[in-house]
Amino acid sequence: MGNLHDLALLLILGAVVAAWMELARARELAVAAARRHCELQGLQLLDETVGLRSLRLRTVNGSRGIEHGYAFEVSIDGDDREPGRIWMQGRRVTGLSLPTVHWLAGVPANDNVHPDTTPPVPRQSPAGQPRANNVVPLRRRMPPGE
Repeated sequence: MGNLHDLALLLILGAVVAAWMELARARELAVAAARRHCELQGLQLLDETVGLRSLRLRTVNGSRGIEHGYAFEVSIDGDDREPGRIWMQGRRVTGLSLPTVHWLAGVPANDNVHPDTTPPVPRQSPAGQPRANNVVPLRRRMPPGE
């Protein structure tokens, strides 16, 4: 009887470890997807991380599965923090919310536009010329009296 109890405990522990590993893999995929979409929109992914905010059962395009919702922060001009969210079902992005774009799979107006195909929004430098990246140039601080 003790061996059966130990086996059940070992199986439960194995299931917990497997679930933990699956969530860690899904989080790494979400970080990569958030980074890619931020680059497409000319945004900077702050802290290079996402945080799990929700798990729900959802049907997208006839496929039912568990959808993970992640929150993260982005910067538009390097001087602010704006919220962003990404929803994933398996390896597929099912929703995206950034300060520059809102997209959700399963919504008829959004089904024919995928976030990968959205053209990047050009950013302007203070001089009015397009910038190649979203890094704000800093000026040297002048000593007092000059």
